[in-house]
Amino acid sequence: MAQKKPAIKLSNDEISSFCKQLSLLIKAGISPSESINILLEDTHDKAAKDLLKKISQVLFSGEKFHIALEMSGSFPDYLVHMVAIGEESGTLDTVMSSLADYYEREDSINSSIKSAISYPLIMVFMMLVVVIVLITKVLPIFDQVFAQLGTNMSGFSQSLLNVGNALNRYSFVLVIFLALVIGLFLFFSATEKGKQIVKTSLGKFKFTKKLIQDLESARFASGMVLTLSSGMDTYEGLSLVNKLVETDDMRAKIEKCRNLLIDGDSFPEALEKSNIFSSFYSQMISVGFMSGSMDSAMQQIADRFEKDTEKRIYSLISVLEPTLVIVLSIIVGMILLSVILPLMGIMTTIG
Repeated sequence: MAQKKPAIKLSNDEISSFCKQLSLLIKAGISPSESINILLEDTHDKAAKDLLKKISQVLFSGEKFHIALEMSGSFPDYLVHMVAIGEESGTLDTVMSSLADYYEREDSINSSIKSAISYPLIMVFMMLVVVIVLITKVLPIFDQVFAQLGTNMSGFSQSLLNVGNALNRYSFVLVIFLALVIGLFLFFSATEKGKQIVKTSLGKFKFTKKLIQDLESARFASGMVLTLSSGMDTYEGLSLVNKLVETDDMRAKIEKCRNLLIDGDSFPEALEKSNIFSSFYSQMISVGFMSGSMDSAMQQIADRFEKDTEKRIYSLISVLEPTLVIVLSIIVGMILLSVILPLMGIMTTIG
């Protein structure tokens, strides 16, 4: 019996593109099954064709669109649930358009986080390589110069030379170490578990905690925009969005907000009391609540959070870049000065 291939998980960018195309086709009056067949004819990528064929087969058997998406195993539960609501309410085109915007925003946030994580890791790796080259290749040359002058290196430079000699003697250890560093870099920058560990760690530092909180607030606002624009009540919407956020702190706030709604508080009041938003943003929601345009108010908040987090991330990178360069310069300078200054002293004495 042939083993079933695991479902391919789509990236946020791929999901956004899929939803955008479906939205345009459904708005034109084309049914989901016909829309999938149109996409199937225009797609040349083998993996995409296989996915669309799988969805088309389920639709052909008479199942609803959200069931077909769920059975494909390639789409998030949140998307499947929202598509089901769109089918039931007759607003599938609007829901697909909102989902496209949501996953486009998620892709933008994740790209910003990846940039913030990748750059420092690359710089640290470069620093390690430079230091290793210095102590394994450059210091032995200075040691030969000292030997020709009838003396030896001492102190800090001698200790580094010993380390370099050990690395040259056991080069396989160096190879393993560098492979481990590269492996850790790929783990933290390319895997979901690694990214989650980094986000959790960043949330514990004072200067990055605010950034993680803003990212979670942006994710919360984007999720609520979609649920509110789909006509879902706020209590059920909070339940869905609770599955989208990634930190325990935000989940606890959302749960508190839901409990406040049960106790009789209005949605803006519950948001403010649970500290999901500041008073300013809660006031915006309050105005939207009274005017019947909470989804528009939430959209404005989501846009502002996205811009603020991008600025904060780029500010963080702009600080890290010169800091890491300065640290590298100091380390290299200390290593070189530890041998150059004694050498100059010897040359002066000889002169």
